[in-house]
Amino acid sequence: MCPQLLDCSPRNTYQSAMGKQAIGTVAINQYSRFDGLLYTMIYPHKPMVKTRTLDLINFDNIPAGQNACIAVMSYSGYDIEDAVVLNKASIDRGFGRCMVLKKSQTSVRRYQNGCLDRTCGPPDPSAFPDGEDDKRYAKYRGIDKDGLCMVGELLDNGTVMVNKESPMDTSTPVERLMNVNYKYSGMSYRSSAPSYVDRVLISSNESEQFLIKVMMRQVRRPEVGDKFASRHGQKGVCGLIVQQVDMPFNEQGISPDLIMNPHGFPSRMTVGKLIELLVGKAGVFEGRQAYASAFGEEFGSTDTVQSAEVALIRNGLNYTGKDVFYSGSNGTPLDAYVFSGPVFYQKLKHMVLDKMHARSRGPRAVLTRQPTEGRSRDGGLRLGEMERDCLIAYGASNLIMERLMHSSDAFSASVCCTCGLLQYQNWCQFCRSGEKVTEIRLPYACKLLFQELQAMNVLPRLRLRDA
Repeated sequence: MCPQLLDCSPRNTYQSAMGKQAIGTVAINQYSRFDGLLYTMIYPHKPMVKTRTLDLINFDNIPAGQNACIAVMSYSGYDIEDAVVLNKASIDRGFGRCMVLKKSQTSVRRYQNGCLDRTCGPPDPSAFPDGEDDKRYAKYRGIDKDGLCMVGELLDNGTVMVNKESPMDTSTPVERLMNVNYKYSGMSYRSSAPSYVDRVLISSNESEQFLIKVMMRQVRRPEVGDKFASRHGQKGVCGLIVQQVDMPFNEQGISPDLIMNPHGFPSRMTVGKLIELLVGKAGVFEGRQAYASAFGEEFGSTDTVQSAEVALIRNGLNYTGKDVFYSGSNGTPLDAYVFSGPVFYQKLKHMVLDKMHARSRGPRAVLTRQPTEGRSRDGGLRLGEMERDCLIAYGASNLIMERLMHSSDAFSASVCCTCGLLQYQNWCQFCRSGEKVTEIRLPYACKLLFQELQAMNVLPRLRLRDA
């Protein structure tokens, strides 16, 4: 959806892929849908600069971004490597604000023996030692008497959304059961950040199963680390959020919403972004949306750089799109003119809140006894082979030992010094002796490898010496 055809072809290709990740308007009926995961922009804008293609696809009705007033300048050092600096006042006014809607569902099943799942209200507070103040009772505070969470409730991690119980015996016919025993099989909210219950829906299917669907809602402001991009393959994360009083301002007293580092232009050669800014600035002061591409739009006439320059001069501005800016820190004029104006920016779905992860201790895999993999399973942070090579190059042996064994899968094993095989404690089954059996520390995965090699008739022997 790149409006300018004056960028080099790789940049247009990057934008074609990135436009699919932009948060915008999914559909006109997006708030009635029950999608598994939905990102939507709260205050989307029509782009100031567009092409005939965007008219043909009705992009103005389902936009995926906002017009940001940008200043192309270096500021604070937090904008290196494509990072952008955001104005806190712009965020307060709604710039980049989005909504995340996430669906969770569970089923109320009928089993072959005629038993049914059931939903229950919250337990009696008197069953807990501290009553309603008990931490174990707190996870039930979001559900109603029917066992379903109430619309508008704020749920934290671990809070019960559907308090459901399932029969323990699903094979014996229900007529022959004296009483049906139930076990908890409910659905809890799992996320690092709290969410509001947006909607609760109960539906059924052909097999007489009931589906309980719960839509959770989060409203997110941009934060440091969130990803933004213009329509020219110029992507970058937010490096700093600055108070408006510390932002530079022009002669009209206008502070930019976003500061972009000028080093993003020379090597990327995104001429289209320069033209979008210039033509968009002229469009703002002319009071209309502008067309800007390499070809004649709108019945043979298009907004060109030359026509934009004339419009800017007509409105008392510099024809190059540059302004005098004053420092937000001391109020003195900056030494250079600053290229500034409106550019259509997209907020992408890659947000820090969905990606941040850390762990000290946690679950381990059953086979290797190493930390589990992945953020969703509370996994460890992988130190790979290349990271290991760096530590070896630095000679940081204690750090290698700590990362690859002590924090991973350290294990005590007994080894016979005579035959070099893994043995029982104080007894060597191979030598039929317990005299020279000693204990060593090694990774459990290493011990497992030795045992699997032995199962394949390969006999690894350990030669030990005193350290």
